[in-house]
Amino acid sequence: MKLAFSTLGCPDWRWSDIFSTACDLKFHGIEVRGVANQLNVTKIRAFDAEHIEKTMDKLNAAGMGISMLTSNISVGIPYENPVEEAQGYVDLAQKLGCPYVRIMITNHPQPEECDLEQGRTLYEQMCRYAEGKGVTPLIETNGVLADSEAMLDFIERVDSKNKGVLWDIHHPFRFFGEDPHETFRNIGRYVRYIHVKDSVSHDGVIAYRMMGYGDVPVFDALKVLKENGYDGTVSLEWVKRWNPDLEEPGIVFAHFMSYITFLMGRL
Repeated sequence: MKLAFSTLGCPDWRWSDIFSTACDLKFHGIEVRGVANQLNVTKIRAFDAEHIEKTMDKLNAAGMGISMLTSNISVGIPYENPVEEAQGYVDLAQKLGCPYVRIMITNHPQPEECDLEQGRTLYEQMCRYAEGKGVTPLIETNGVLADSEAMLDFIERVDSKNKGVLWDIHHPFRFFGEDPHETFRNIGRYVRYIHVKDSVSHDGVIAYRMMGYGDVPVFDALKVLKENGYDGTVSLEWVKRWNPDLEEPGIVFAHFMSYITFLMGRL
């Protein structure tokens, strides 16, 4: 399995800081969810026409890649031009040699009302657009689709071979009480990418914690993945952009690399 971190965890860093930290800590990839004040990945300076070649040269020289472009596109709620925005992400991902673009059903992790049929239709259009481009849009286990049975029904009705699931280990466990074995049994054949984060919950209030300081069954999920031959990316999604009081990224990323390497050594 390959390791990455999402730039959601370092909202104040420049691209040069992100890249150098990934190199220093020996991450395999970087998941891009905004850089500094720019959340739309297609508008990030390091990826524009003037700078993308230099950015790619440095990534290639370091043996590192962009593991995923993480959009805010939400297909199950009113959202302006979701397909057009997704096409921009897919086109950039193709230029970067990045295999995945993240899509959501709603833009909050917890379950909320949405239009699943609209979501399926729009997501299907995105998958079809990306066919032949070496890019797959992934639908995340968030919102009502954190219920793996609901996700299975959703993904199986998408009429495209170019589809897949981003399994955020946190959400099915935290919001639907699913054991990782249950989640993987339902949707494992569609899982292409993994998000990990840890937390505790008191009276329904979630508090995020550094890896190993919460009760999310991360080791159990990694074991299931290992047993089933998963060799894709496991990416830390440290949600500091939305929770600025969380620990600083330099500390958290180093701890994640140490902790997850320890867990993988026990598999």
